[in-house]
Amino acid sequence: MQENIEIIQINISGADKPGMTSSLTAILARYDACILDIGQANIHQSLTLGILIMTTPEKSGCIMKELLFKASELGMMIRFTPISEADYNAWVGRQGKNRYIITLLGRTVSARHIAEVTAVVAEHGLNIDAIRRLTGRMPLHEDDRAAKACIELSVRGTLTDETRSAMQERFMNLSEQGLDVSFQRDDIYRRSRRLICFDMDSTLIETEVIDELADRAGAGAEVRAITESAMRGEIDFRESFTRRVALLKGLDVSVMDEIARNLPITEGLERMMTILKRVGYKTAILSGGFTYFGNYLRQRYGFDYVYANELEVEGDKLTGRYVGEIVDGRRKAELLRLLCQFEGINLAQSVAVGDGANDLPMLNLAGLGIAFHAKPKVKAGARQSISTIGLDGILYFLGLKDSRIEG
Repeated sequence: MQENIEIIQINISGADKPGMTSSLTAILARYDACILDIGQANIHQSLTLGILIMTTPEKSGCIMKELLFKASELGMMIRFTPISEADYNAWVGRQGKNRYIITLLGRTVSARHIAEVTAVVAEHGLNIDAIRRLTGRMPLHEDDRAAKACIELSVRGTLTDETRSAMQERFMNLSEQGLDVSFQRDDIYRRSRRLICFDMDSTLIETEVIDELADRAGAGAEVRAITESAMRGEIDFRESFTRRVALLKGLDVSVMDEIARNLPITEGLERMMTILKRVGYKTAILSGGFTYFGNYLRQRYGFDYVYANELEVEGDKLTGRYVGEIVDGRRKAELLRLLCQFEGINLAQSVAVGDGANDLPMLNLAGLGIAFHAKPKVKAGARQSISTIGLDGILYFLGLKDSRIEG
C-alpha cells in the first residue's frame, strides 16, 4: 500500500432519512476519498451505515470535520476509527476463507435460538459477516399455523470435514426446540439451483395414498403396518411395495378419482410452487406412490415431471400387481441424475425433498437434500431438514427473501 495514507472506518447511525447516504458520500467524493468497503442495514426506522475509506493525512481532517457537521445536521451519530495498514491487510487476507450460509427457520426465531446457533459459530472460530431477515416483517399477532420466521447468517472461516459434520449435527438437533437450521457452503451452486425433486406421499400430501386405497379395500391396518416398517427402513421398499399392492386386488379404479380429489395437501405447497415457477425452477415428483395421483398434482400445481409406479388394471379393477420398474430409493437417485443430464445442469444445482428411508439416496445425491418432517432415521442420514413449518420453508433454504418474491 502506498505511503502517506490513512485508513478510517466511519460508522453512522440514527433515524433513516431519504438522501442521507448521498449527502455523506458526496463529501467523500469532493476529497477524492477511496471507499474500500461499504455496508448498510435498516431495522424498523433506524439505519446503520459503515464506510471504510482511504485518504491522505492532508485531507482526512477536512473529511471528518465536514462529515461531523453533516451528521449533526441530519441528527445522526457518527464515529471515526483509524485502521492500521497491518489490520487492513489481515482483514483482506481473510477473504479467501470459505463462506457458509446458516439459515434459521421456524414458526418463531427467538433470542435463545439465535444465541445457541451463534454460540456454535463462535466455538468453531467462524466470523459472522452479515445477518438478514428473509421472512416479511412480523406482525404482533398471527395465526400459529401460518406464522413463520427466518433469519440468514453469512459466516466465514475454515472448517475440516469433521468439524463441519459436528456443527451440522448440533444444528439438526435444534429441531427439538422448534428451530430448523440449514448449514450450506456459500458457493456458485448454492446460488444457482435449477431443479427440485419431491417425494409425494407424506411430503407433498399429508397421507400415504396406498393406505387410503387399502382402507377402501378393507386391508388398511395390514398395509399401514407394512408402510410404517418400510418408512423406518426396517424392510426393503421393493418387498414392502409388492406386498402392499397385492392387498389392493379387486379394488374399483373409480376409488382413485375420489381419493385424488380429496388429497390433504401439505401446508405451503401452493405458495412454494407458485414462486418456484415464477423464478424458473424445474420441478419433479419422484414417488414410490402411484402415477395417477402424481399426475393429478402435476395438473393442479404445474410440476414439470412425474415418475411413480403404475398400477395394473383389468376390467376397471386393480389386479394387485404393478406395471414396469418400481420407483424405489435407487431408482429415485437414478432419475434425479438423469433429469440433471436432461436439463443440462450440474448435480450440485439440484434439490431433493422427502420424508422416508427410500428418499435418502436422492437426498444425499442432490446438491441440497432436505428431509421434510421426516422419521428420525431419515433426519439422521440427511444433511438438512425441515420439521417446523410447511413446504414453503424450502424457499428460504434457497435464499429467497419474501420482499423480493411476493406480489
